[in-house]
Amino acid sequence: MNVQLFNHTNDTTCDCCVIHKQLVNKARRLMPEENSLLELADLLRIFGDSTRVRIISALLHAELCVCDIAVLLGMTKSAISHQLRALRQTKLVKRRKAGKIVYYSLDDEHVSSIFKLGLAHVRERK
Repeated sequence: MNVQLFNHTNDTTCDCCVIHKQLVNKARRLMPEENSLLELADLLRIFGDSTRVRIISALLHAELCVCDIAVLLGMTKSAISHQLRALRQTKLVKRRKAGKIVYYSLDDEHVSSIFKLGLAHVRERK
């Protein structure tokens, strides 16, 4: 293994004095582009709001209109619409218009997978 030693006397962030150059180079080579990582961070930030997570949870099971979601979550239609706008902008939720009613559903199976994996992780840690 190619190991390089450094003196970190001025660096208090790590007590390690061995750099595993091959592992660092491999990680650097395999990491996604910076723009992709920024977009992923934005996507995951959307999941950082409990109202949006509750909306996603509801939409896992059924296509719902704003009124349905508002009643289900005990919130105003305006508050729900605001959160749905954020979910639509990040392509987590899509809408379908039927006459005057707009129905919302998850955009694709990836959204369901992200939610279910996150929930499994949370439940596993208990």
